[in-house]
Amino acid sequence: MGSTEPKNPPAYVVTSADHALRAAVMLQLEGGLTVSQIAERLGVARSTAHRLLQTLVYRDFAVQDQQRKYYPGPVLELAAHSQSRTSRLRAAALPHLQRLVDLVGESANLTIRTGDTTRFIASVECRQALRVGSREGMVFPAHRTTAGLVLLADLEPDEVEELYDEHRFAERADERPDLPSLRAQLGRVGRAGFALNNGLSERGVVAVGVPVRDAAGAAVAGLSVSMPSVRYDRNRLAPLVATLHRAAGAIEADRLGD
Repeated sequence: MGSTEPKNPPAYVVTSADHALRAAVMLQLEGGLTVSQIAERLGVARSTAHRLLQTLVYRDFAVQDQQRKYYPGPVLELAAHSQSRTSRLRAAALPHLQRLVDLVGESANLTIRTGDTTRFIASVECRQALRVGSREGMVFPAHRTTAGLVLLADLEPDEVEELYDEHRFAERADERPDLPSLRAQLGRVGRAGFALNNGLSERGVVAVGVPVRDAAGAAVAGLSVSMPSVRYDRNRLAPLVATLHRAAGAIEADRLGD
């Protein structure tokens, strides 16, 4: 990444390539998807989804079984029928993300942190015409996302210092956040128990997020709701945070049953 801004689609983005890569991510995280499911998730015609999947099969990114479902191919074989923590977390969270969307009428996301970046591992869009679209598979700087702030706030101060050590950012100094400001921000998030992101990741978008914790109490993911800023009502923030905490608790309970 070349800046601290979230990754926006380049002007030269090839739509078909973007769709194929998103389909590959879906297979890697989930597997067992049909043409219709891929088409619906990508928002394309079944014929388009079929061509994309056949290309992935040809290039060994996917395989098709006798029931005409698609799974990760040899190139993604490490994720085939994955029982990794990420895939289990995603599977446990998806029903709760859908219920959350039904309750609040806005798009919901589940995000994990890897170093100083965050990856959206699950997204459920709301049905409103004006909505925040799926972020599934996207990677952003951790300090620029709602879930990233929640997850960074769970770290010890020395862990944050090490993560953003100037030597690690020697070749990308423009990506390194201002540490005093970040420490203050993380302190507020930690005390409040949630993060509010008003235009930090993307202009015109507001997001609210809370942590999802493991059995030991460590934050392993961030659960967030995103909405166009024109629909954000700060008077509804407290009940929204309470709803998010309940959904996070339900995900935690399901994960403990794995």
